[in-house]
Amino acid sequence: MKVEVLVAAVNEDVQTLADKMNLETEAVIVNQCDHYDYIEYEHNDRHIRCFSMAERGVGLSRNTSLLRAGEDIVLFGDEDVVLRAGYEQMILQAFARNRDADVIAFNVKVDPKRKTYYNTKNRRIRFWNYGRYPAYAIAARRKSLHGAGVTFSLLFGGGAKYSNGEDSLFLHDCLKKGLKLYADTTEIGEEIYRESTWFNGYTEKFFRDRGVLYHFLYGRLALVWTWRFLFAKKKEMCKEVGVSQAYKWMKSGIREGKNYRKG
Repeated sequence: MKVEVLVAAVNEDVQTLADKMNLETEAVIVNQCDHYDYIEYEHNDRHIRCFSMAERGVGLSRNTSLLRAGEDIVLFGDEDVVLRAGYEQMILQAFARNRDADVIAFNVKVDPKRKTYYNTKNRRIRFWNYGRYPAYAIAARRKSLHGAGVTFSLLFGGGAKYSNGEDSLFLHDCLKKGLKLYADTTEIGEEIYRESTWFNGYTEKFFRDRGVLYHFLYGRLALVWTWRFLFAKKKEMCKEVGVSQAYKWMKSGIREGKNYRKG
């Protein structure tokens, strides 16, 4: 088996990105910029294909690369993640240990301010613990994703209408389709810290967008998960607006999510 890295980038020099990310495998780079282009080149004796496009949305970039992937295992990557030397063998060994795994979430070292998860033990990912893994730490069997028809949402994430959550929706859909998901303690890379392209504080938009996301993730239980989220994070997120106001904004977002398909 081989690993192929599917990179979502914005305004990057695609000809130097493979070196910057320490790519040792085949890769498909989708670069959001102001023009359309395609180039390919060899890096570390592996083939790098680069698509430049003017459309926006990280989900669109990930889907574009996934449709063009050709290797057994795909690893979703971001432009600011530097992969560890030997990451291909680390990933293949994890799939060898978990022969029934369709998707594995690995560790990627991040700045403490952005840390939302760190796997301390190998375990299954279920419906009650899938909502914290970033896409850039996820590897999957390409045929499993194509067979299940799982792709990334175009509504959520950087460059889309709603701020973030495309990675949680992706894992949610994998579970719904019956794919087997695992968390693995192997650290395969490190994120180079940069300012977020979508986070502007705990504003009305932040909570409304989170409400829309919770509708798509939890359906009728969205309000229950809203209260759970707010009380768990109130010291960090509700210092200025208060829990009651944050709840109203998230509830409004849930209603917006319900009505989305109605136009």
